[in-house]
Amino acid sequence: MDSTSNVRPESDRSEDEKGIEQGLVSVLPANMPEDPDAHLSVEERAAIDRRLLWKLDLTLIPWNIGNAKIDGLQKSLNKMSTGRYNAALSIFFISYSLFEPLTNVLLKKLRPSIFLPIIMIFWGLCMLSMGYVENWSGLMAARWFLGLAEAGLFPGVNYFLSCWYKRSEFGAIFFSAAAFSGSFGGLLAAAIENLNGRAGRPGWAWIFIIEGAATMGIGALSFFLVHDFPDTATFLTPEDRARVIRRLKADRQSSAEHEEFKMEYFWAAVKDYKMYLGMLIYMGADMPLYAFSLFLPTIISQMGYKTTQAQLMTVPPYACAAVLTIAVGLIADRTRQRGLCNIIVSLLGVIGFAMELGSHSPHVKYAGTFLGALGIYPSIANTISWVSNNTEGVYKRGIVLGFVIGWGNINGIVSSNIFFAAPEYTVGHATIMAYMIVFLFGGSILYTILLRRENAARLARKRDHWVEGKNEEETEKLGDKRPDFLYTI
Repeated sequence: MDSTSNVRPESDRSEDEKGIEQGLVSVLPANMPEDPDAHLSVEERAAIDRRLLWKLDLTLIPWNIGNAKIDGLQKSLNKMSTGRYNAALSIFFISYSLFEPLTNVLLKKLRPSIFLPIIMIFWGLCMLSMGYVENWSGLMAARWFLGLAEAGLFPGVNYFLSCWYKRSEFGAIFFSAAAFSGSFGGLLAAAIENLNGRAGRPGWAWIFIIEGAATMGIGALSFFLVHDFPDTATFLTPEDRARVIRRLKADRQSSAEHEEFKMEYFWAAVKDYKMYLGMLIYMGADMPLYAFSLFLPTIISQMGYKTTQAQLMTVPPYACAAVLTIAVGLIADRTRQRGLCNIIVSLLGVIGFAMELGSHSPHVKYAGTFLGALGIYPSIANTISWVSNNTEGVYKRGIVLGFVIGWGNINGIVSSNIFFAAPEYTVGHATIMAYMIVFLFGGSILYTILLRRENAARLARKRDHWVEGKNEEETEKLGDKRPDFLYTI
């Protein structure tokens, strides 16, 4: 097959494809479907590729207890103590972390079109039930099951999309939803609290009831809207299915086709040093993420805002973070410099939390929350995309993401128990700064250096002996251990 038939503009091509032209990387993978566009010009192929990507986007990419705390949840549940409130926050992360590594494997076993709608409905049911709890025990039970549902939802969606998109395309839009949800969560909570007293339920309960019911409705619709993997997608024509698989294979992704689960994929994941570095980097962003909504209400209250106004004042930091998350995602997707993006935005977060520690003025602290959010949210998105980009093989990627995201969420327990001695929260802010400096900033630098070194070794053909004596199919099954797989740095 003529490898020049895949030529696209320089900025749109992966490092692997550039390597092919330079003779540094082997020819395109085995089992490549027949090219339906072989007779077309480069410009025509690029136009078809853009239309296909837009079709995938339209088809595949169809708030929180902090807001409830502002609206009186602690007082309503028999004047719940801060310790019990923190325990209710923490138990969510325990169930999340315990079950998260298993969910991506279940996603593959049950098919996305079945697994994701079920988990969305279960998540919505748990959220709705939180609106009817009458005491601390009920809240603890609801939060436990919510964590179990969350363990399948966020990682499952992110893993699912990684099986459709090239490594250079995965990151910007989907993950900005987390920051946008914080923005709209505050707006929605401000509106919903006007329902206080309706049907005998307090305003905070309506936040959970409406959010849960809406999610259950969307989950039911998702049975008809979620599609499985590229090689079986019914919304694509046979030609488009071939194009999607060719795009993934040219990007060195064996995820284009089904794999059968084997324990060797699990052992390949747990023996990969990149997984543990990903866990360290992600905890450096995820713990601050979960802490953010815990101290923001206190700062806003210090500024003199109450209830509805306080809910609205939570919106701007999240909105700014959402914009930067999209911008960083687009830049990282385009430049493939995810490590550099992590390093730069983490410094914004460190400056923000230094403002929280160094000032007694609530207005300065509020300004610091903007920088804090700008350092946290883009790093969450970018780190998950980075880990996903550098892990090949359907099951291995699912297991690695399970460990990375699960470990990050275990650190949510830390965030739930470091905010005391209000309003300064010195221990809390200092702990967040330490996480961001050591794990997020430092971990990103180390990961970048190691990946650069490994790429250089592969380009120098120092890893070619890994495939000696193997046929094309055996070589492809090596995933990211193939000598021709170049890491995203």
